[in-house]
Amino acid sequence: MDIGKISERVMTMSDADWQRHMNPWSGWSRVTVLPLLALSIWSHVWIGWASIFPIILVLVWTWLNPRLFGVPQSTDNWMSQGIMGERLWLAKKDHPIPQHHADTTFVLNIASGIGLFLLVLGLWFLDAGLTLAGLIMSMGAKLWFLDRMVWLKADMSASLTKIDQASTEA
Repeated sequence: MDIGKISERVMTMSDADWQRHMNPWSGWSRVTVLPLLALSIWSHVWIGWASIFPIILVLVWTWLNPRLFGVPQSTDNWMSQGIMGERLWLAKKDHPIPQHHADTTFVLNIASGIGLFLLVLGLWFLDAGLTLAGLIMSMGAKLWFLDRMVWLKADMSASLTKIDQASTEA
């Protein structure tokens, strides 16, 4: 089970959507999703079943976000490079990535999953400390993962450049 492919399928991301998602405004504003979702779920304490409305709004925001922003004029920034690396990582079955990236992203995804589990427990038991710890761990691992995607993009670009140069010299 490849969680990245599953989430990509659920998000129904086309190539055009990915191009727009490379806009750093899209990437940075998407960082709001998990805290907003946690707050929306927690809000059932204050507003009861009406919390379904902010939860739905966050889910709509999650789907809509990559489609809201224009294609960036430049991708020479950390967030855009990370999103391009994420696309490479998602295509790893068709285009293998270096093993050191595969190993590290596996560990980071496990850490993010543990953080998500702690977040769910915190929300279930209405434990603010556990909820915050889960948010920090999950988001920290996700941002570290994104940083790794910047590195992956740089490594894969260098490899592709070498292959292109070798094929043109032949």
